[in-house]
Amino acid sequence: MQPFKASDIKGNWGTLLIPISENDAIDYKRLEDEIDTLIQMGVSGIYSNGTAGEFYNQTEDEFDHISQLLAQKCNAAGMPFQIGACHVNPIMAKSRVVRAAQLQPGAIQVILPDWSAPAMPEIIAYLQVLAETAAPVPLVLYNPPHAKRKLLPEEYGQLKAAGIHLVGCKTAGGDESWYADMKKYAGELSLFVPGHHLATGVQLGAHGAYSNVACLHPRAAQGWYEMMLTDMPRALQIQDTIQAFIKTHILPYILDKGFSNQAVDKLLAALGNWAPVGTRLRWPYKGIDEKEVAPLRAIARNMMPEFFALV
Repeated sequence: MQPFKASDIKGNWGTLLIPISENDAIDYKRLEDEIDTLIQMGVSGIYSNGTAGEFYNQTEDEFDHISQLLAQKCNAAGMPFQIGACHVNPIMAKSRVVRAAQLQPGAIQVILPDWSAPAMPEIIAYLQVLAETAAPVPLVLYNPPHAKRKLLPEEYGQLKAAGIHLVGCKTAGGDESWYADMKKYAGELSLFVPGHHLATGVQLGAHGAYSNVACLHPRAAQGWYEMMLTDMPRALQIQDTIQAFIKTHILPYILDKGFSNQAVDKLLAALGNWAPVGTRLRWPYKGIDEKEVAPLRAIARNMMPEFFALV
């Protein structure tokens, strides 16, 4: 695949959720079926090894197998794809970037070192090496809300001034002033925001989402994104229902019950019932009990009928 320009990275991107068997092994047959389904549903692109892909809990052989499967299937189908070469260990991250670049994805996603929060000179030194290692494949910086170092808009400007070439970033989003600052300091980047804020984000200048809403149902999320381009008022109404469902029925799993974001992502996929992923996370992390899926699925469809009508 040709290296992406920032303008190539937009829309509703689906993430690979890793099916975990009862013995904690990765079920590659189910993973292949999931990739095939995402391709068939026509999402804007597919990426591997984000948080929902449990990148932090894989062996290097498993990372390579997942990356190779994604590259083979996406190249055969002409589906845009990115490989997440994320690792909390900078040395291991560099090694993953080397191997990911050999598979020629459109871009490689990376995170900042995450044991000790890096200072800006350390961030620049880190990203310089990763960018040189990945070239000609460009980098997308994945900087989620729970990162040890969450970059401010002006800090993206500092990266640019230091010669760091990024084509995109995944962020937590913000208010109107945050979007204005991102346009000022990082207007050349493809800006991705959380899926359940995507309609508002597109209005304010975002380009897409590496999407938790795509976890719920990739085809419906794709239809919703396409609606934003032609009927924003209706897309905003659907966003209201998505946010109400997440606030009432999903956030309590994180805020009150102590589950992780990735546990919730797998729960959303189970509610959408579109892929054989399951809710199990790899040890020592806990997924949400499958018994909770059926009643919550009925609530989701009742609260978000217009979203699911886009399937």
